[in-house]
Amino acid sequence: MRWIYNDGGRAEAGFKGITDDCCCRAFAIATQRPYREVYDLINEIGKANKKHADNRSTARTGVYSDDAKKVAEALGMKWVATMKIGQGCKVHLRENELPSGRIVCSVSKHYTAVVDGVINDLFDPRRDGTRCVYGYWVAE
Repeated sequence: MRWIYNDGGRAEAGFKGITDDCCCRAFAIATQRPYREVYDLINEIGKANKKHADNRSTARTGVYSDDAKKVAEALGMKWVATMKIGQGCKVHLRENELPSGRIVCSVSKHYTAVVDGVINDLFDPRRDGTRCVYGYWVAE
């Protein structure tokens, strides 16, 4: 599986510096929506979630998994689980283990966009093909 550098439109939207915006970037890339649109959606969902009121999800500092699910649903994406509790890892960040198309993969402490078998991200998250994919979102 190849990896290419892609900031999801972050720089074009006027954002600078280092941040933990992987969820925003991944969904912007996979859905081909403007970074700013996804950024605003994540912040709106984070503010509405009272469960995390003291330390809520933000596009800039990280997104809780329950909020990432709401973002995906708002963007018309469906969750596909690739492992069950206690089952162990069955799917990795490898081209032959993921479907073609535009998807957002959930891996340990990170979200990454995969477009037709190519990882689009700021860095290479593969870990030499050993990185486990918990599941992914795909456009419905």
